Amino acid sequence: MYQKAKQCVSLVLLMILSLHVARVECTRYEPNWESLDSRPLPNWYDESKLGIFLHWGVFSVPSFRSEWFWEYWKGSPKPEVVNFMQRNYKPDFTYADFARDFTAELYEPAQWAKLFAESGAK
Repeated sequence: MYQKAKQCVSLVLLMILSLHVARVECTRYEPNWESLDSRPLPNWYDESKLGIFLHWGVFSVPSFRSEWFWEYWKGSPKPEVVNFMQRNYKPDFTYADFARDFTAELYEPAQWAKLFAESGAK
């Protein structure tokens, strides 16, 4: 019985999501500043006093420097990043190799949301 109820709830949620997605208008922006600057800002952007922006991706695996890790390693190399990679990873290691260790096993979105809400962020 529980499994059947779970399937019904999943189906209803999928239908609601489908209806919502169908109503979303797709606006195409061109690769120029005039077009990009025409994007509307969300209400909270101007109305909130505090916001929190997170960048989280495979660059988090080595936990060294920032989201610009690849750039500092391969694009415009910085000695400390190149040396870090030489000391900690095999010579043929690639940026894509970090993906297998990006498991998000400790990711707790409800905890984050609670913490951000308690901080006053919107």
